Amino acid sequence: MAEMQHVVKVEEGRPAADGRPSVGPTYRSAFARDGFLAPVDGLDSCYDIFRMAVEKYPNNRMLGHRAIVDGKAGAYVWRTYKEVFDIANKIGNSIRSCGLTKGSRCGIYGANSPEWIITMEACNAHGVYCVPLYDTLGAGAIEFILCHAEVEIAFAEEKKVAELLKTFPKSTEFLKTIVSFGKVTQEQKEEVSKYGLSIYSWDEFISLAGDQEFDLPVNQRTDICTIMYTSGTTGDPKGVLISNASIICLIAGVDRLLNSVNERLEETDVYMSYLPLAHIFDRVVEELFMFHGASIGFWRGVSIIMCLPESFSWLCFCTCIDYLKYGAGC
Repeated sequence: MAEMQHVVKVEEGRPAADGRPSVGPTYRSAFARDGFLAPVDGLDSCYDIFRMAVEKYPNNRMLGHRAIVDGKAGAYVWRTYKEVFDIANKIGNSIRSCGLTKGSRCGIYGANSPEWIITMEACNAHGVYCVPLYDTLGAGAIEFILCHAEVEIAFAEEKKVAELLKTFPKSTEFLKTIVSFGKVTQEQKEEVSKYGLSIYSWDEFISLAGDQEFDLPVNQRTDICTIMYTSGTTGDPKGVLISNASIICLIAGVDRLLNSVNERLEETDVYMSYLPLAHIFDRVVEELFMFHGASIGFWRGVSIIMCLPESFSWLCFCTCIDYLKYGAGC
């Protein structure tokens, strides 16, 4: 039998004895040949990933998007880690002012964007479960997830607000607040008011709490940080409870793997966010980049052939993304 290259044996098997069945040998990845990394001191939750990055890399570019000028995509506009932190702090206080506490559920519905990440970090800070919403399973999936997860507040891309309203009246059993990443129309305000809900534009919600500051809860590794709904099962989507520890360990594992193949991340790397944040893969990769103080640029939804400058990391995980030139704010 050829020697296995990608796994190492860490425990021998045992034959059957005294009525107990036999047990085969135990293997683990060769990347962990010498054991697992020690936990990072102070890194106990997903919020700590963001908090520690802000403390270490406050002026690094964190989130970028292409500004639309006269209907055309212009240069990338970037916010630093400190700027993102300040906005997330305001969003978190506004969420708490709506009555949510640790363990409450917040839905996020829309394509990857700076607002998506900012909302997620606000939830992480206050121990609110982040519940990504996506409609690849059909229109009924949004209504089901809102009700099944008992979502109390939902953030949505501007063009997705109308889809949220289609879940009325059933979703209003739990849903009390809607926040648009963009603007809100008068018709939407009138529709929402019929059911006793509140709706805000992004700018309105940022200032909702005013000067009110809420204390952050103690977030532990065993706490749930997100509920991700499956996309590959039959029947209704299944909500998977994911803890802080699960994401922290996964990030550590991916980081270890990259280091082992000489692909160490640097704070100068840039990640093109393309795959849906509603799935755990992209979320983990983006949090890994945050851990290293690197940058995340968001695509606009235009699928064309990829052509990226060398300053962009190879970790794009996509084949068709925004064409990004030198001199376009990269």
